[in-house]
Amino acid sequence: MSSSQASGTEYADAAELGIHVIPLDTPFAVGQVNTYLIEDDPLTLVDCGPNTASALTQLERQLEDRGHRLSDLEQIFITHQHLDHSGLAGILAARSGAELVTLDRLAPVLENWAGQAGRSDDDALALMLAHGVEAPVAEALRAVATIIRGYGGAARVDRTVNDGEEIVFTGRRLEVQYRPGHSPSDTVLYDRANRVALLGDHLLAKVSSNALVDSPLPLPSDPARSAAATSDSTTPGPPPRRPEPLLAYRDSLMRTRLLEIDLGLGGHGPPVRDHRPLITGRLSAQERRAEHFLTLLADGPRSAHELAVLRWGRVAITQAFLTLSEVLGHLGLLLADGRVIEDASGAIVRFHAAD
Repeated sequence: MSSSQASGTEYADAAELGIHVIPLDTPFAVGQVNTYLIEDDPLTLVDCGPNTASALTQLERQLEDRGHRLSDLEQIFITHQHLDHSGLAGILAARSGAELVTLDRLAPVLENWAGQAGRSDDDALALMLAHGVEAPVAEALRAVATIIRGYGGAARVDRTVNDGEEIVFTGRRLEVQYRPGHSPSDTVLYDRANRVALLGDHLLAKVSSNALVDSPLPLPSDPARSAAATSDSTTPGPPPRRPEPLLAYRDSLMRTRLLEIDLGLGGHGPPVRDHRPLITGRLSAQERRAEHFLTLLADGPRSAHELAVLRWGRVAITQAFLTLSEVLGHLGLLLADGRVIEDASGAIVRFHAAD
């Protein structure tokens, strides 16, 4: 069965509700990203793919397959800041004239894309150095991040929505539900009447989303932070207080578990069909992994990067920031329970098991 045939079969019930999956290629290991066309008034695209010519061409072709042109789009909604979901937002809005809508917290990121991305990259470099990644490796990864940033782009947001607000269509209402964790801006759109949720990367059927350590969002009401987001500085300063995205993600998952969802439409892979046991399993897996890292501290204090190398070997070097986020997230669970102590007195932060 071809991927298009598989999509048609897996998403048949979504199509009956006027929601059509439009998969787009990405240059990343995750593979294709799922965007969704809601055939309602207004005609709406949820997420838009990376800023590549191939993704734009694929989107235009698949819209034509459904009898639409790019210029027919009336509304574009972005579920979160990651560039495989947001990269084409500015181009699509400009070409189609569609209204670009995001969570209020996401708007400053898209509007100041280069500055905010640069700030996030600086914070990531400072984080890697503080937690034991060797400087040449951390600096090389920082340079690669600068190149990858080109798959995103600035976009002027026309309308922002708040957590709990509704986006109203002729045939449905979608509740905006803020679910930080995988990213600081993750948003779920929930159709309570039809028991359908557009999940972005908050919950995926086949893969557990990483809770990535990222810079706090520049809130629209915070001029100082918004100004910092436009800074072109590439010199990392002292690392800010480290966010705890896995703790936030677990809280978000538990809130989603309470929802009545028959069909979850994720940003990658097939639909989510039975979200409650899936979420329970993900939470349990996080707890087991935290226990594993605790056993690795039995022989004495270690940095987060040392723990990552013990767990993943060379991958912890080539993917240092991703694996570091994973380790720090699970250490955050142990810190919250008082089972691990963080020692930031030296040049490199180290963790040891509590007595």
